[in-house]
Amino acid sequence: MPKQTLLKLMCATGAFAPFRLANRANALILTYHRFSGRDDGLATPGPAFEAQLKYLTAHDKIMPLTSIIEKLVNGTDLSSSAAITIDDGYCDAYEIAFPILVRYNVPATIYVTTDFVDRKAWLWTDKLRFLATRTRLGALEAVIGGSKLRLNMRTAAARLKAAFHINAALKTLPDESKDRIISQIASKLGVELPELPPEEFSAATWDPLREMESFGIEVGSHTLTHPILTNVSDDRLRRELQESRLRLEFTLGHPVTQFCYPNGTYDDRVKQGVAEAGYRCAVTTDSGFVGRKYDLLALHRIESGFDLPHFIKNVSGV
Repeated sequence: MPKQTLLKLMCATGAFAPFRLANRANALILTYHRFSGRDDGLATPGPAFEAQLKYLTAHDKIMPLTSIIEKLVNGTDLSSSAAITIDDGYCDAYEIAFPILVRYNVPATIYVTTDFVDRKAWLWTDKLRFLATRTRLGALEAVIGGSKLRLNMRTAAARLKAAFHINAALKTLPDESKDRIISQIASKLGVELPELPPEEFSAATWDPLREMESFGIEVGSHTLTHPILTNVSDDRLRRELQESRLRLEFTLGHPVTQFCYPNGTYDDRVKQGVAEAGYRCAVTTDSGFVGRKYDLLALHRIESGFDLPHFIKNVSGV
C-alpha cells in the first residue's frame, strides 16, 4: 500500500488519536515557512493551511506564543494549548496565510529577517534555488568545504535537489566564505544573480507587518541577514541579534522579546547572546512538544507538513 494512502487510512480510522491524547498536557508550537497558491511540494498550499486550521481549532486552543510563555512561567495548565509560528517573513505569509488566519480568528507569530524586510538582502539559501532553476547546464561539479559535489541538474526536481545539497554544504562553513562560493557557483552555472530577490523570493514589507500585528499576529526577530549563528564571530553575533531587535522595535513601536534561530542552529554561546540581546524566549527546530521541563531560549516546535494527513500525524506526536 502506498505510504500516502496508508497515512490517509490511519487518519480516517483515528489511529493517531491515542498519541495526541498522550501529549495533551503539553503545549504544541507549530512551524511554518512558505505558503503557495498551488500544491508544488515546496510550500504549504493555501487550501491545506485552511484545512489544518480547521482541524486545529476543533482540537486545541490556539493562542499567541506569548500566552504559552506566560503559562510556562506561571506553572498554569498547558492542556490542549497550541501556537502557530511562521519563519522568515516571506510575502506569501501575508498574501496567502494571513487572510486565512483572519478568517479563523487565529493568532500567530511571524519571525522576520530585518535586512530581508528592508529589501537590503536575499535569504541566502534562496540564491541557490534561483541559480539552480535558471541555469541551462545539465550538471554541476563544485568543491565546498573540501567535499566535491557532482550534481545532476537535468530536471526541475533534480535542480531543486542540487540546490538543497549545496545549501546543506554551505551551512557547515564559516559565514564569511558563503557569499564567495555562491558567486563562484553562479559563474559556473552561467546565471547572473540579481542584487535583490525577485518576487517569488521576496519578503513582506513593513506596512503588511503592521497590518498583521493589528489583527493579533506577533512579530519576532530572525536576525538581520539569516546567517548560521554558530558560524559567525562574537561581534557579528551581537550585531545580528541586537540590531535586528532594535530595527523591529523602532519600526513597529513596541518591545520585541521573541527570537527564532536561523536554520534552528544554536549552541550555548548563541543562547547566551540571545539572552544578552534582550530576548525573553527563542524557538528552535528541535522537534517535540513543550512541557513542564522547558528552556525558554530553546523551545521545541513541530513541523506542520504540507497536507492534512501529515499534519494530523505530526501534531499527534508520532
